Amino acid sequence: MAKRKIVWSHKAKIKFTEILEFYYQRSKNKTYSQKLYREIQKGVRLLKKQPTLGLRTDDGSVRALIIGEYIVFL
Repeated sequence: MAKRKIVWSHKAKIKFTEILEFYYQRSKNKTYSQKLYREIQKGVRLLKKQPTLGLRTDDGSVRALIIGEYIVFL
């Protein structure tokens, strides 16, 4: 079986970093940002193993995974 690879776009990396930074600045505590980071990474790993999980999008090669209050497009 071919090994799947998740590639984050430059814009996605920046936005994700901004979201984590926002929660850190808001609470002055890394706890929530770290939790959110782990949850997103867990979802990405799960989708990597099970690519049919998540919601189909109009683009057949892209899936949407709902993680908490966020929708991650992979």
